[in-house]
Amino acid sequence: MMTPSIPELTDRARDVFRLVVEAYIETGTPVGSKTIALASGLNLSPASIRGVMQDLENAGLLAAPHTSAGRMPTQSGLRLFVDGMMHAVAPTSEERRAIEARASNAGPVEEAIAATTAALSGLSACAGLVLVPKREAVLRQFGFVPLGPDRALAVLVGEDGSVENRVIELPAGMTPGGVEAAANYLSAALAGRTLSEARRRIAAEIGEERARLDRATRALVDRGLAVWSEDGGHRPVLIVRGQANLIDPAAAADLDRVRGLLDELEGKEEIARLLDGAREAESARIFIGSENKLFALSGSSVIAQPVRALDGQVVGVVGVIGPTRLNYARVVPMVDFTAATLARLLS
Repeated sequence: MMTPSIPELTDRARDVFRLVVEAYIETGTPVGSKTIALASGLNLSPASIRGVMQDLENAGLLAAPHTSAGRMPTQSGLRLFVDGMMHAVAPTSEERRAIEARASNAGPVEEAIAATTAALSGLSACAGLVLVPKREAVLRQFGFVPLGPDRALAVLVGEDGSVENRVIELPAGMTPGGVEAAANYLSAALAGRTLSEARRRIAAEIGEERARLDRATRALVDRGLAVWSEDGGHRPVLIVRGQANLIDPAAAADLDRVRGLLDELEGKEEIARLLDGAREAESARIFIGSENKLFALSGSSVIAQPVRALDGQVVGVVGVIGPTRLNYARVVPMVDFTAATLARLLS
């Protein structure tokens, strides 16, 4: 059966359909004809509204979960509503300030991105998602902390205050003086550079034998750099915040669906591919239910929008995941505003 388009619906059918969808999005429960008759101002009797709702059900836009229950929109109905009937509601000034405040927090960029995603999650009552390239930090210092005669902790400090550490094995014959010499050499080579820039400089100096290091110290320098993978700056970072928002009172009646959704959120590689597929979109992409295979079983919707820098280059993707009954009119503009905020942060 072909789903009708909006022009094919009568004015009465369009009004009833819109009211059913809006009431369902607000309550999460099927909507009866009496509810529409009392709240709509359509000047139609419940019997007339039931007739229209039956026609909409026959057209595949509404469904009745039980014989005596009201109606709720089908996936096709939600798609029709989102594409042609939804009236977007811009974020309030308070919502905009809440998002911008998180993005302006001092500290590492990834922490600000995570905080902004958490703000989007809280305001939308969904799980917030963002996929951004891993930014290579400008480095400040490198050090070794001895852990025993044959092991040390390699500590890398960024200009933004970030700290990373890895345990490494010390080369045979390594002396405390050699460990100190390696740390001093690496700090001098790394300071004010990214890791990849420092690698190139060190490789050139060692290749030209300008680095005055003995064999053991040189081996420790190599190991100190090797513990950070070469492609670490190229793998995208996926941040998920607000999974608890997916467990709401309406979802409690369908815990199997919620468990499935939370399991799917653990598969970050698949989510990253989904978000990456929205990179070329001009605006927000909306996946409703089974339109997206990843979340088809959990009956969830995803809104994803590319984050574009000032020069138009796509520098990430931000979005939310929630139940199919999420408030698209409110959440889509909120995702759009968050994308613009992150664009300024990442430019």
